[in-house]
Amino acid sequence: MPEPEVTRGDLKRVETRVEFVAQEVDGEKLVSRYILQQTRQNGDDLAILKARVERIETELREMRSDIGGLKSDLSGLRSDFNSSQLKLPGLIAEVMREVLRETRG
Repeated sequence: MPEPEVTRGDLKRVETRVEFVAQEVDGEKLVSRYILQQTRQNGDDLAILKARVERIETELREMRSDIGGLKSDLSGLRSDFNSSQLKLPGLIAEVMREVLRETRG
């Protein structure tokens, strides 16, 4: 069986195709490195955001607690005020009786 002849043109075509495949592999490596870099950077950014969200959540819990305390204090003040309003006419009457006794006596 006669051996096929390989021409310079055939070798050049094979060489061109090998170079093309090698460039594709290098390109895929470059893309992979870029994706890995972006993933790491995004991971760092997400970690920073997560820490900030956790801090905000902690501050919100503290504010809710403070607001709960303020509501309790306000409720107590309202109760004291209402109680004072009920007692005020009696206190005024008592003071007026005492003033009248002093002026008469």
